[in-house]
Amino acid sequence: MFNMYSPFETPLPYQQLINRIPQSLVLLDTQQRIVFLNQAMEALTGFSQEEAAQLPCCFVIRSSLCGLQCPLKKMNVHSEPFSVEGDIINKQRQKIPVRLTSVPLLDDQENLAGWLECFDDLRSMQEVAARKAENFGLGPLIGSSHEMEKIFDLTLAIAGTDSSVLITGETGTGKDVLAEVIHQESSRQQGPFIKVNCGALPETLLESELFGHHKGAFTGATENKPGRFKLAHNGTLFLTEIGDLPHILQVKLLSFLDDQVIYPLGSTKGLQVNVRVIAATNRNLNAMVREGRFREDLYYRLHVVQVHLPPLRERGADIGSLLEHFLHTYIDKFQKKIQGFSAESQQILMAYAYPGNVRELKNVVEFAVNICDGIEVEVRHLPAYLKDALSGDRDHDLQVGPGPGPTEGGRALRQETWSETEKEMIRSALVRNKGKKQKAAETLGWARSTLWRKMKQYGLSD
Repeated sequence: MFNMYSPFETPLPYQQLINRIPQSLVLLDTQQRIVFLNQAMEALTGFSQEEAAQLPCCFVIRSSLCGLQCPLKKMNVHSEPFSVEGDIINKQRQKIPVRLTSVPLLDDQENLAGWLECFDDLRSMQEVAARKAENFGLGPLIGSSHEMEKIFDLTLAIAGTDSSVLITGETGTGKDVLAEVIHQESSRQQGPFIKVNCGALPETLLESELFGHHKGAFTGATENKPGRFKLAHNGTLFLTEIGDLPHILQVKLLSFLDDQVIYPLGSTKGLQVNVRVIAATNRNLNAMVREGRFREDLYYRLHVVQVHLPPLRERGADIGSLLEHFLHTYIDKFQKKIQGFSAESQQILMAYAYPGNVRELKNVVEFAVNICDGIEVEVRHLPAYLKDALSGDRDHDLQVGPGPGPTEGGRALRQETWSETEKEMIRSALVRNKGKKQKAAETLGWARSTLWRKMKQYGLSD
């Protein structure tokens, strides 16, 4: 048992003292059995002191942190207080998010006498965070501009249907993110979300990738392979770069949209699958239809609902919200102690036009946080082309993505400097990590495969 004495002449009973504390507290012995729950903890768990006494704590607290995740397994008599977030299941079988802080309790000889665990109920904090997120976006989509509010309303309206969706917009506007939000807000959210880039594979491989094949269907087909349509059963298939879909596969896609049946290569038997199709493109499909490069009937079949994502230059104050969002994302990812942007760097970031849209803004913030060595992102931490663009040096302006892109003063912007900046960022990471690619990838916050791909792209693989 625990003994708690007051510095006053009369001892104060610890139960009465702990019960007066509004935070949820539990005392455990060295075997992690419950000695005492205060009244706040009784209210949180639904268990009374009489019911809980001498039970193993996992029988009462019933947390996602129990078992191998138990923080007490990582602590000893010399440990500092340790905090971690998780969930508990109360007596009414409600799941409650909590922050648990564990503290070792020592006797007069500095031996372990037991444990004190403090629980903070995070439900109200999560509700506030959810309301704040609703005010500034929808899931990972950030924005409060009138244009984005219309998109959020439309997204929620169409999410509950199975209609095909066509997402259009310039490169980097967030078409992939929007497609996944539509899936997550739909009744198919428990099903798979499968993405296929129609421009990334040659026609022969793309047909097999989409529709699957049977063993022996072609040279090298040594076993049956399910296609992406089958893998997306009861979920969503997202076809990005739909404008690059070869003509023969446009016919097969149109057939599927009509009857929800696919025919794997080498099979004459159709397979029915339940899949919602979302397509995306940065091309002008109307013009491609007029030129005969995209089937008109498929265009209208995909065009049941169209969502157009505006370029960042048309979204006003959303730039500031996105800068803050990505800043905190990369501060957490890279474990930096940055407090924000300096006034001058903020001015430059807010004034730049971002022809590469949200993707470019995200890349700029990632680069700046990567190299920032202080408590503020200063002008010297920004890619040089931003300052050049704003000072009128149009030779260093950036255009990301295919096509002629935006113009400035009648001249097309050049696609150069972000590539040069990213290439230098990779070189720097490799130098700092003595050529170790895994370590360099971790420094950059990338997967190893991403680093390899970008090294090959920039001719750094040697």
